[in-house]
Amino acid sequence: MQVVILGCGYIGLELGRQLTAAGHEVIGVRRSDAGQQAITDAGCTPHQADLTNPDDVETLPEADWLVFAASSGGRDAAAAEEIYVDALNDSIEHYGANESPPDRLVYTSSTGVYGDHDGGWVDEKTPLEPTTDKTEVLVEAERIAREEAAENGIDGTVARFSGLYGPDRYRLERYLEGPVTEGYLNMVHRVDAAGAVAFLLTENHARDEVVLVTDDEPADKWAFADWLADACGVPEPPKQTKRERLAESDLSAAGRRRVLTSKRCANDYLHDLGYEFTYPTFREGYLDAVDTYTAE
Repeated sequence: MQVVILGCGYIGLELGRQLTAAGHEVIGVRRSDAGQQAITDAGCTPHQADLTNPDDVETLPEADWLVFAASSGGRDAAAAEEIYVDALNDSIEHYGANESPPDRLVYTSSTGVYGDHDGGWVDEKTPLEPTTDKTEVLVEAERIAREEAAENGIDGTVARFSGLYGPDRYRLERYLEGPVTEGYLNMVHRVDAAGAVAFLLTENHARDEVVLVTDDEPADKWAFADWLADACGVPEPPKQTKRERLAESDLSAAGRRRVLTSKRCANDYLHDLGYEFTYPTFREGYLDAVDTYTAE
């Protein structure tokens, strides 16, 4: 299959490597010159385009499978809308107008769409409760990825990622130095985030569905930090309650929302489909980071 990855960055590069190894032809789309080299280094074919530019969208190569993994770069809701709504919609319309539209689209979303559940469990059936303008944009993008794609003859799937980690994103210092605020971490290693998308495509699963992509164990932040400190051979970091963190004067409005937003993400459906994790929990996923830290 010819697979086009729109926004071939942190997850897209790993996905490209996995699909190429499985014998598929992968074209990665990014707008920067550096991005082109990264795609080439991953063993894929680069295509330079700015997805927010309609003229560039018209140049996108044909695809049997399409993956939309573009990022707004952590910017505000307006920037998010430009990528996740406008660029996604333009891309779907472009491919839908082709004589042979892609058979599949996988859109990579975020568990931020759930809002706060006071530490309770969430899954694919949990009603969405976006709490910010940006997460409202993400909810609209999920609708576009399924409904607008279907109207253009493309079966859309939403892969809803929890917090991504892996090479260059282990953030050891945050947890080793502290203070660590109480709560839960919902995580998925980059290899499994990409692996789940590849699995959904190659095994022909979850057409017109949402799949929550997260590992087997939502981690208590305090317990995770203590495990990490012990593995790295350093003292356990200082801890603070939510109340203590909320009382601090340096906490931004966005930081306050993060402290107050708590949930545990379940991956039962992904397991039911048959996906097998390379890194089922942080204990396996952080071993490379621990080895590197202790070797320094």
